[in-house]
Amino acid sequence: MGLWDKLMGEFVDVIEWTDNSSDTMVYRFERHGNEIKYGAKLTVRESQVAIFVNEGQVADVLTPGMYVLETQNLPLLSTLQHWDHGFSSPFKAEVYFFNTKQFTNLKWGTRNPVMIRDSEFGGVRIRAFGTYGMRVDDSRKFMQEIMGTDGNFTVDEISDQLRNLIVTRFSSIVASANIPVLDMAANYEQLGQFVTQKIVPEFAAYGLKLTNILVENISLPTEVEEALDKRTSMGMIGNLDKYLQYQTAQGIGEGGSNSALDMGMGFAVANKMAEVLNKPAAATPPPLPDTGWHIAIGQESRGPLGMPQLQQMAQNGQLTAATLVWQAGMANWQAVGETAALRGLFAGQATPPPIPPSAPPQSSE
Repeated sequence: MGLWDKLMGEFVDVIEWTDNSSDTMVYRFERHGNEIKYGAKLTVRESQVAIFVNEGQVADVLTPGMYVLETQNLPLLSTLQHWDHGFSSPFKAEVYFFNTKQFTNLKWGTRNPVMIRDSEFGGVRIRAFGTYGMRVDDSRKFMQEIMGTDGNFTVDEISDQLRNLIVTRFSSIVASANIPVLDMAANYEQLGQFVTQKIVPEFAAYGLKLTNILVENISLPTEVEEALDKRTSMGMIGNLDKYLQYQTAQGIGEGGSNSALDMGMGFAVANKMAEVLNKPAAATPPPLPDTGWHIAIGQESRGPLGMPQLQQMAQNGQLTAATLVWQAGMANWQAVGETAALRGLFAGQATPPPIPPSAPPQSSE
């Protein structure tokens, strides 16, 4: 700094900051040797806060307004400067202007997929991204915790830290909230509000206020998205017959000419396919149950035997009307001749009646 700048710095009587950028959070008012005239004017605009620092100690914090830098306006600085015993001009102090406006459209996003447990899909990996807004809420704490003595502090210097904080907390909150994936995708606004409430205390520890978190997108793995697309497609198809008719008509129409004949043929074929698909299969009655018969031969039981075997034994004389039989559902053994289901076994063995005598020959006379 030249001699002229030094001389002009000693006579500065107006201290102010007009922000020409869109990302400056803190600006230190520069002057030679930090010298300020006693009685100088300080202008703090709306969305600004000014802090006086004396020999490394935070002194007075001034909110929006115009101040004359005298004892009554700077009580802490007056004590540090011993102005009660007289004052000197100029005095030395650092003036920091804090931009308290809201910084919006700041980006955040998950670099790696977040694994969550979903009630419908099981374990699912998701990615998410969006924007957030914040502003300086406690300038003294922000100076002590974050900026230090940086004379030109911008959003870029803290955005990475804030983004990592949001992603880390978002991942842990979503993973433990047991919110179904489909509910997340349908309620971005509510999810953003929920996450904001959980992360606000983290920002407050830096002297910042998290104004909002917007969730712009939550994406699923490709295979899960394909499964959802298929499910949605099936729901949109609805009536399969009409869908087949439409698809067949479209295929024939695109194969050659676009005449009404092609369209008619398409619907005819589609109708035939629908009839075939909808035609119920011929009902075939199930076979009659054959639980089998047990027959008593001497003191032994033989069986179960099917009806063809019983017919063969009846023809061979091994089975008679007096033979005892039993079948599941019968209380006791019963003779074949007394069993209605088996009486037909001997129908073919009935004795034919006698042949009638022949008639006498008639006389030819």
